[in-house]
Parts: sequence; C-alpha cells; structure tokens
Amino acid sequence: MLSKPWPWYIAGPLIGLTVPLLLLLGNKPFGLSSNLRHLCAALVPTRLSFFRYDWKAERWNLAFVAGMVLSGTFLSMLPTEAVVVQPALVHELAGYGITPQSALLPHELFSWSSATTLRGFLILVVGGFLVGFGTRYAGGCTSGHAINGLSTLQWPSLVATLAFMAGGILSANVLLPYLLRL
Repeated sequence: MLSKPWPWYIAGPLIGLTVPLLLLLGNKPFGLSSNLRHLCAALVPTRLSFFRYDWKAERWNLAFVAGMVLSGTFLSMLPTEAVVVQPALVHELAGYGITPQSALLPHELFSWSSATTLRGFLILVVGGFLVGFGTRYAGGCTSGHAINGLSTLQWPSLVATLAFMAGGILSANVLLPYLLRL
C-alpha cells in the first residue's frame, strides 16, 4: 500500500476532503508556500513588518509540513518498485543527452554537478527563484489556490490557477525543450 502511488480515485477525493475539514476546523487557509514566512517569523528576529505577526496561530500548518517531510523521509526508506519511464520519453530525453535510470530525477539535471552548467543553473537556480517569486506575487502556491481557493470560490484563485496552468503548459512544451538543448 505504501510502495507505490495510490490511484487517482482514492488520492483525489482524500485531497478534496482537506478543504471541508479545514472549514470545519475554523476556516483555516491551506497552502504550503506560506510556511517559509512562518518559519522566518518564528526563527529570524527582524524588524520587517512582513514578519511581525502572530505566526503561532499557524502552528498547525507548520506541523502539516513537518509531517510531510517526516513521512517522505520514512517512505523513502521503504522498498519500492522501479520507476518505469515510457519508451517514447526515454527516446526524447536521449536526444537531449539525458539517460533516465531508476531514479525519480535524472542526474544530468538534478545534481550538484549539473548546477554548475548553464542548463542546470537556469533550471535549478533561476527556475527555483522564479517559482518562489511567483508564489509570493500570486499570494500563494498551486496547492493553496487550486485546492483551497477554488473550492471556496475565490476569484483571485481562479485567475492564479489559470495562470499556473498556462505557465506550466508553456514551460513544458516550449521553454523546457529549449533549455534541454543547452
């Protein structure tokens, strides 16, 4: 049960049930990106007004993220089935010099040595910065907007989710193939 992903018809409704549960618990906002702000407010003494608020009211969200990290660590120690990559994708990636193995992430893209190449720097560092900046600019991450915001009928969440989807489609089909050729 823990050695492979759950089917969509089980995982999807479980994710969907988080919103009614959070509403029952007092209309708590759900999202992962705000936890960096909570951690900074808790651990870094500063005079910036952005970090001066009652972060203790969000302890439940910090516990949620800690549970994700701990469960991910635990599950990574369990034996799992080998990652199966579709033959068409293996062929396409080989054209970019990437050889998928049994790891979830290709070493040619996601390693310390790849971060020193132009392609790796753009994908890991610049891409990471843009994701972080976009998350703050949009007022939340994909999980907060798409799961919580849409289900509570928030117009800004619809706009943000449409922008996330358009950006993801554009990135995967136009930008990523260009970057992989570098």
